Amino acid sequence: MAATRITVRGNGPLLVEGDFEIVDVNGRPYGLAGRTRVSLCRCGQSEDKPFCDGHHKACSFQAESARATCRRPRRPGRRGRSRRGAA
Repeated sequence: MAATRITVRGNGPLLVEGDFEIVDVNGRPYGLAGRTRVSLCRCGQSEDKPFCDGHHKACSFQAESARATCRRPRRPGRRGRSRRGAA
């Protein structure tokens, strides 16, 4: 099992558990005081972003999809396939 687990909660936050660090846009870590479990906002209404404060309940947040397929990531420096020779 991975050291970090992220669970998508139905119509709620992302639950992050395990050994992790969350940093802001400038790369500065949030002071998590050793927590091994936090909830991250998905609804956009939290007053404590990026953390969930329960506002998804008040705004009746509805998640788009329970599950989606992740596309295979591209390797750095590679572009799409060449169409050379195609008519």
